[in-house]
Amino acid sequence: MEYVCDAPHNRTWFRLVTEGEAIAESMEMRHAVEKHYRRERERAAEAFHPNTSVFIEQDINKEDHIRRSMPLFLTLRDEEGTALVTAMLPPRGRGSGGGCIIVGPGNADPYPEHGDAIKALADHYRITLDRSSCYPYRR
Repeated sequence: MEYVCDAPHNRTWFRLVTEGEAIAESMEMRHAVEKHYRRERERAAEAFHPNTSVFIEQDINKEDHIRRSMPLFLTLRDEEGTALVTAMLPPRGRGSGGGCIIVGPGNADPYPEHGDAIKALADHYRITLDRSSCYPYRR
C-alpha cells in the first residue's frame, strides 16, 4: 500500500497497489473490490502499446502505463490498520466524481460515519465525492 493522505480522527487513506492487497481488502471488507481491481488492471494492460517491436523490450513502461491508466483503488484505515472504507476513483484521481465508487464493510454506506474522511480524500484530489454520485447502493 502507498500512503495518500491523512483524514480526521487518526485515519489515513492508502492506495492499493497490488492484486494481493485488493484480495485482502475484499476479504476484510466483505465486498468485491478485487473483482473490480482485476478487471480494471486487465483493461489498462490491454490498452498498452509498446514503443518498440523488439520482443524483449515490449514490456518496458507497461507497469507505468497500467498505473497511470487504471482507476485508483483506495482504503481508509484507522490507527490500528483496520479497513473502514474502500474507494475507487478515476485514474490519477482526476475528473469529476463520476466513475467513483465508495463503500463501507459489506457495501454499507460509509458517508454517515466517515463523511469527513471522504471529504479529506476529495480535497486531496480536488474532486467532488458526494454520496449521490459515489455510493452505488443508496435507496
